[in-house]
Amino acid sequence: MNETYIEFKNITKRFDAVTALDNISLSIPQGCFMTLLGPSGCGKTTLMRQLAGFSEPDSGDIYLNGRRVNGLPPYKRGTPLVFQEYALFPHMTVYENISYGLRLKKTERPNLDESVKKMLETFNLKGMESRFPRQLSGGQQQRVAFARALIMGQEVLLLDEPLSNLDAKLRVEVREELKQIQRNLGITVIYVTHDQDEALSMSDQIAVMKLGRIMQVGSPWEIYFRPANLFVADFVGAVNLLPVTVSGVIADGLEVSWQDQRITVPGARGFSPGEAALLMLRPESIMIRISGAAPPDTAMRGGKITGKVVFSSFLGRYIRYWVKCAERDGKELTLIIDDANPGIDGPVSGQVELTFDTRKLHVLKAETQGAVL
Repeated sequence: MNETYIEFKNITKRFDAVTALDNISLSIPQGCFMTLLGPSGCGKTTLMRQLAGFSEPDSGDIYLNGRRVNGLPPYKRGTPLVFQEYALFPHMTVYENISYGLRLKKTERPNLDESVKKMLETFNLKGMESRFPRQLSGGQQQRVAFARALIMGQEVLLLDEPLSNLDAKLRVEVREELKQIQRNLGITVIYVTHDQDEALSMSDQIAVMKLGRIMQVGSPWEIYFRPANLFVADFVGAVNLLPVTVSGVIADGLEVSWQDQRITVPGARGFSPGEAALLMLRPESIMIRISGAAPPDTAMRGGKITGKVVFSSFLGRYIRYWVKCAERDGKELTLIIDDANPGIDGPVSGQVELTFDTRKLHVLKAETQGAVL
């Protein structure tokens, strides 16, 4: 990854008695697509607004390419922010909307035309120069907003839930286009969303936030398969948690006990024998089969849990099952399983056996509800 381009150092922001940002530090490499992910009210938009200059921190410093930008007005920071409302001028054409910033700077017409032409080509808007926003689809309006933000040559783009007004299919199309454009231009993007699918599919790095703090920073793979705490595990995707006891520390990880089974968890660290823990299994890492059927043909499947299917939901590309398993300490355990290769005869039912991919297991501290890194 490239050198740090944006840096937040010990940022705190309060609104009356509410601490919106609580001593946050975050480094963002140049050319990185960084997503701030978290539930409503976690502080992600507030943090972005500190960088954009629409709000100032109560304490802490913000650096852009090595320059401290605290106190600078937004127009001197070169950090355009695109909102979900697009904020296009309805009385201006596509050409006029995109060129607005350059026209304010009184850019000479040949240079202005050339810059607009490049933006039209980059954002697939060629031929739409004379249209007004009302004549465009939601996705086209969004691309005009992106083009207007970047025509001044900025190397940073801030996006505050820019796709939330689009329908589901169009959101997927636009996010794929946006990621490709970001790679082609090499710009640094900070993207705010509460949508886990958007974060996982688009990001180089994700910062998961809760109550004004950063819970974890990592790649989509790390956030999903190696969450730092229970909050991250539960917020990013569906998750199954088995209460286990650490039975031993081995050369390549841990051995944990669940009921009468001992399960090896490769790569797990930081636990002591006898310690209570939670074994994390993502739904797609569990295989389901009718009791007594042939086992899966792979050595990477471990453990075996028996149970009964209590509900299933066909979602097209996979079937989601809810399986009631044996009780532990009087508590009922229901696991969620996603079968990405369903048979054409419909879902399985009745008594089933579950096996799981040991490579995708992860162990969490039992008491860790969301410790700050």
